[in-house]
Amino acid sequence: MLTRKKFPLHADLENVLVTEQAIRRRVKRLGADIAAAYGDSEITVIAIINGAILFTADLLREIPNPIRLDCIRIASYRNDTKSRSQPQLLQSLSLDIGGRHVLLIDDILDTAKTLSLVAKMIGKLNPASLRTCVLLDKRGRREVEFEADFVGFQIPDKFVVGYGLDFAERYRNLPCIGVLKSTLQNPPEWA
Repeated sequence: MLTRKKFPLHADLENVLVTEQAIRRRVKRLGADIAAAYGDSEITVIAIINGAILFTADLLREIPNPIRLDCIRIASYRNDTKSRSQPQLLQSLSLDIGGRHVLLIDDILDTAKTLSLVAKMIGKLNPASLRTCVLLDKRGRREVEFEADFVGFQIPDKFVVGYGLDFAERYRNLPCIGVLKSTLQNPPEWA
């Protein structure tokens, strides 16, 4: 039998905000909440990638409903710790979502620029319903008024990585969510 290797606290983390165990428990609960909200209906899940890929994969395993999955790719951070511009659509949907129940999944809701932009785009495609689910909600950074229907964790205004969240495409594979050390948030060799 294979045993899972334990991850030590990553040297680049200042501290852990959400443990691997807490993530597992919350994802299980979110799956139950989403299943209850949709009843027996089929759900078309749209994941905003790359950040939401791990969260989406684990969450879908907890939802018993029939699922159709599509992904959309948006860029807003690049190699920075703050969203600097309007989000840019890099890859659009391939599924027809007209008349379908849509669940939009993202890793983090902070300024709300990305989620509100994608929700408006999806709304124009005439879904039967549209709900949103985020792993993390950082309310202190809102620039656009927007609230998710399903939220994993409320977090403070800290730059976090792990469990799909990155800095310059690094740290996505960490099983926990931690605060990146401030000394590493703008290293010149990563630019």
